[in-house]
Amino acid sequence: MPKNQTTRIDDLLASVTPDMVATGAASLKDDGLRVERILLDLLRPDPVQPRRVLPERIHWEFHHQRLTPSQALRELVQIVQVAARQKGRPFHNVLELLPNSESETEDDAAVALSPEETLLRDLVNLAVTIRDDGQVNPLTVVDISQGVTRLYRIETGERRYWATWLLRDFILDSSSDGMVPCIVIPEQKSSVFRQAKENTARTGLTAVAMARQAALLLLTVHGYEIPAYPVGNDFYRQALSLDLRAKREYTDAILSAMGGIKKTHFSELKALLRLSDEAMELADRHGIEEFRLRPIVALSPEYHAEIVRQIIDFNLSAKQVREICQADGQLTEDSDEQEKLPVYAVRMAKAARSTTTTKPEDLARALIQQEGDAGMARARLQSLQKLLADAEAYLRDQ
Repeated sequence: MPKNQTTRIDDLLASVTPDMVATGAASLKDDGLRVERILLDLLRPDPVQPRRVLPERIHWEFHHQRLTPSQALRELVQIVQVAARQKGRPFHNVLELLPNSESETEDDAAVALSPEETLLRDLVNLAVTIRDDGQVNPLTVVDISQGVTRLYRIETGERRYWATWLLRDFILDSSSDGMVPCIVIPEQKSSVFRQAKENTARTGLTAVAMARQAALLLLTVHGYEIPAYPVGNDFYRQALSLDLRAKREYTDAILSAMGGIKKTHFSELKALLRLSDEAMELADRHGIEEFRLRPIVALSPEYHAEIVRQIIDFNLSAKQVREICQADGQLTEDSDEQEKLPVYAVRMAKAARSTTTTKPEDLARALIQQEGDAGMARARLQSLQKLLADAEAYLRDQ
């Protein structure tokens, strides 16, 4: 049969390489590998997966079975609609999120998207690609069926899973039948190393997700049980007491699964697990790099989230973050007799010293740049004015 007339299943089987199905040093035998088209409803994302495809709150609601896949995506769409409406670009159909090269102006292209807008746009783009070209790369799923109840846990390909749900439920005339091509792996052959390689090989993980990935690999080789239910950051933080020295035979495999990084970088990524929960969520959501988060780890957790917000709001460089953290470190070392003030209050008090050298138009432009439009900038100024009025009233009472 000519090559261009092979069936879809033949194409999928031909695309399977040993790296895709390898576990440890040995690959699965041919008779243990099968490719199937599986109904979406029978697939379930891995709750311990280091990558957070959905926003944190929706992730938890979904994995605690308080939201169906369609409801989870609907919540994401609603969040994006609110953010887009605030920035003057409302939409009714998710396809409107895709850039239109003919009508999009330079100003439109330059507008910064919120993390949720970027996420949904990427998922819509992937969904359209699957609609037009078919799903070339099958998901890798672990067969966790019990008795007559068929169920599969996604090992690799969660973004394709959500894009297919989006295609089925939110894109009209998609002709999706809700079936997904999958490489099915027996449960005893599942591999956190294969999952890690897939994560690092495709769309890059955030620094926080890389920290979770490092933790998951360490916990696995140290014999910790990996749960089949959603876990909080404290589960991953168990890896802070573990290292590569105690499991030298796995060092090369772990570093390779993490994208071929060095031991020092591995340790720096793992250290991010010391960040507070709120700081981790913000850093993960906004994709903040490890080198900008590194100085924060040495501070008391109560300051973590506020400094991450400053990185987001002002696009601080690593050098600026180090300077802020050094100053905050000095504040935390003060004697117990001195009142410890919130870091953001100290920051604003220091900024008040520059009012004589700051031009009003510069402040206005900075607010517009930060908030995205003049209306939001005015609202932020009004909030600041109220705060200053309340602070003045407090001083009068002293």
